[in-house]
Amino acid sequence: MKHLSILASALLLGAASTYGQAQESCRFAPDPTLQKPELYAGYDCVSLLDSTTVTVQPTGSGSFAVCKIIKVMNTRGAVANRILKYDYDPLTAHAEFHRVTIYKANGDVVNLDITQQQDYAAPARAIYWGARQIMMEVGRLDPGDIIDYQIDKKGFTYALLADAGDDESRFIPPMRGQFYDIVPFWATEPTVRKVYKVNIPMEKEMQFQFYQGECTSSMRYEDGRKAYTFVSTDIMPTHREPNMVDLFDAAPKLMMSSTPRWQDKSLWFNKVNEDYGSFDAIPEAQKKVDELIRGKKTEMEKIAVLTHWVADNIRYSGISMGKGEGYTLHNLKMNYTDRCGVCKDIAGTLIAFLRMAGFEAYPAMTMAGSRVESIPADHFNHCVAVVKLSSGTYMPLDPTWVPFCRELWSSAEQQQNYLPGVPEGSDLCLTPVSAPENHYVRIKADNKLDAKGTLTGQFTITAEGQSDSNIRRIFTGGWQTQWQSALEAQLLAVSPKARLISVDYGKDPKNYQAAPIKMTFRYEIPGYALPGEGEMLFKPMVMNNLYNQVKSYLRIDTDLEERQYGFKDACSRLVELDETIQLPAGYKLVSEAKEDSKQSNAADFEGYVRQGDGKVVLHQKLALKKRVYEAGDWDGFRNAVNAHKAFGNYLVIKQGN
Repeated sequence: MKHLSILASALLLGAASTYGQAQESCRFAPDPTLQKPELYAGYDCVSLLDSTTVTVQPTGSGSFAVCKIIKVMNTRGAVANRILKYDYDPLTAHAEFHRVTIYKANGDVVNLDITQQQDYAAPARAIYWGARQIMMEVGRLDPGDIIDYQIDKKGFTYALLADAGDDESRFIPPMRGQFYDIVPFWATEPTVRKVYKVNIPMEKEMQFQFYQGECTSSMRYEDGRKAYTFVSTDIMPTHREPNMVDLFDAAPKLMMSSTPRWQDKSLWFNKVNEDYGSFDAIPEAQKKVDELIRGKKTEMEKIAVLTHWVADNIRYSGISMGKGEGYTLHNLKMNYTDRCGVCKDIAGTLIAFLRMAGFEAYPAMTMAGSRVESIPADHFNHCVAVVKLSSGTYMPLDPTWVPFCRELWSSAEQQQNYLPGVPEGSDLCLTPVSAPENHYVRIKADNKLDAKGTLTGQFTITAEGQSDSNIRRIFTGGWQTQWQSALEAQLLAVSPKARLISVDYGKDPKNYQAAPIKMTFRYEIPGYALPGEGEMLFKPMVMNNLYNQVKSYLRIDTDLEERQYGFKDACSRLVELDETIQLPAGYKLVSEAKEDSKQSNAADFEGYVRQGDGKVVLHQKLALKKRVYEAGDWDGFRNAVNAHKAFGNYLVIKQGN
């Protein structure tokens, strides 16, 4: 074991000479995994060094040296590292293994033949833009082995107008001359040392900020250039909490950019799409727009009908269509002809439709899933639209996320940053919280329980917003031949003995724009109550697995007493449950009437169970006020949801006084 310690030290001491100027010297003496074995016990592998060095050209193109030294700790780590993989997009980047060396625990040194590396099409789903994946087979590893490799990469992350040729211009970023990067400083395995270094021309200015943690940072002048270096040591894996916010919003990260302001990015984004002609009208689409807005009197009626048509008729499927990937939106002729594309194609179609209807509309970039910071580092993964209302304000629209939805901007995206590409330039914007009552689900049941425990009755469910979309999905997304079985499944989730007598869902439940969903079920459930000696046991039906798919909060573990990080629900929501249960003659509740209420900035609850005139009456109202919550909201959220759950406990009724 002493030999291994010396080996690790020598390996890391030699990092500077091995990588040349691409690496900062790293010194460990002796092997940290042997110095603190209890710290690394149970982990499959330990990253002794995770280092990236970037050399930026005046054009903004970057040359990356990605170096990693990994120690295998057990057989699981050996299996996990038997093949090294790295993803890249050939439209805008090139990547290859520069070297791979294995330092065996027995002292042998194996230099792998990098000409044996493979380059495959990367796995893809829904978006097929030709992403690639380089692979290097390491082969059998043993606990104690150390993998030392370097990947050379050239280019940038996102694509613009580029042909996938061999010319160097494809490596120049869309916003020519600008450089940015977003660097996670968290780890999935213990990391002894993480280094990020960027070397830029002297004339470029760079702003940066380290979030949610600390690191050592420096700026030095090296050979007539500026060198920014960021180092963090002894990084342990971030403890994940159920339903927590994205790691970019919780764990340490570095953001840097040479772009001065978001307004500069907004102006550029506007110009590049206007110059490309992304929203130029075509006669056949103009005819469709005129047809859709005919008879619509208000601006909101016109905006709504155009948004819904685009959302419902452009299929989400991204294939490589040549020019126009990345920041540049494909033109209307392509989108309207193909009727498919990714978010930017769907948004681009809507923008063109709105312009043909006389509106002023533009594209916007957003980040679905995490926060966008004030440093203009392009933390975006989604494209939407904005339309200028007669009041002069811009309204965000997202046709990608609202197919068959009564909303125009999906409230599953509330509290989300976006950057409009408008001609006057814009700072970052934030979508507001959507009030719980915009997404209500109300279930009102009128039931009768007989002396044999059979429950008969009916319930009516109504819903709006995101709740409406969830409940209505069986009609808008399923075959009509499956509607009956899907509705029966809701009752069977309550009891496998349930029998659906009838359900009234109106004439056309697929017409989501007409009115909020409303359905009335009539049913019989033999043996719903469990009989005993002169008593019966049962749950209120509205609290017994009925339409749980719309109650996303039930999937959040409220047994967790404390949270370190923020957390997310699917959407803000108002849940109102009412049930009247006619009891068999001579029966009454064993327990006393129950009543509870909770109020906080995160959630409110009120509820009661009462009895009288041979009936049990249950009422609940749960208001969940956000989609994204701070850690400090946990007590209020948890208390309200737990109070709501408590009303789903079994009720006992008994004969006699």
